[in-house]
Amino acid sequence: MGNNHTSLRKNQRAVSPAISTVILTATTIVMILVVMSYGNNFLNSGMAENEFNANKQFMQTTGLQIDDIAWTTGRTQTITYSAKYGSLNFTQSALDYAIQVHTSVGWQNLTAPLQTGIIQFKMPASYYSLGNNYFTRVPQNANSSILQPGSAAPVSQVFCEEKIPMSDGTCSRIVVVPTIRELDSSITGTTQTTGYYKFYLPLLLNGTNHFKSQSITLTGSGITKLSCSNVDQVKVTVDFPKQSAGFDSSFFNFNSLTQTMALPPNSVVEFYVSSVIVAIGQV
Repeated sequence: MGNNHTSLRKNQRAVSPAISTVILTATTIVMILVVMSYGNNFLNSGMAENEFNANKQFMQTTGLQIDDIAWTTGRTQTITYSAKYGSLNFTQSALDYAIQVHTSVGWQNLTAPLQTGIIQFKMPASYYSLGNNYFTRVPQNANSSILQPGSAAPVSQVFCEEKIPMSDGTCSRIVVVPTIRELDSSITGTTQTTGYYKFYLPLLLNGTNHFKSQSITLTGSGITKLSCSNVDQVKVTVDFPKQSAGFDSSFFNFNSLTQTMALPPNSVVEFYVSSVIVAIGQV
């Protein structure tokens, strides 16, 4: 009997190293899983940031292509992009531009309000966050006015933003927004100068979106010319039909919602308004 009790005590002590080994192994596995999870999250965050920065160039290219195809009816251009975490989106009817001219009889509307959509590259903030209320234009020194003077001025602006809340989700965004180019083509004669001013505005309209590929297709579908003579002032005002969804003045961050331009007396004004069809993933 004494030998049996001694044998049992020895067996109980022998189990202890085995239990310790199991505990250490389990702890090591848990630590490895935690490290792997952290490393995977860190890797995804870095890849998402690289993707977001790469698509800044894509959106700038898109803005330049709008200018290229807007003034030639029927011209089409497809631009491709690459994205794993983000997606391209078209928001229609995001801005209204109202154009007025002042003549000897007072202010008059040159046309009914002109409505345009915007193009967005959106990435969920869970992948990459800029921080709430972050805003910067691309490039950072870009003019924030709705009127862009000069023949080399763009007809669209690009900016990066994160704003909470938004009806379409919490996202870091790169946005292309149409604005107006103003060109002074005044003619100087021997006795006087004839004021002659041209304005260019592309309107982005929603096309057929198949989302079959990571691409955007822009098509110029028509140009309307609006003109008026004996003008001494031009006023452009922008409004936001979808401000209840978050697309308000703070989203676009223009330096002013109304721009009034004084012109020489009896100037001639011409507005060229182009329709550009935007289709996502059509090819």
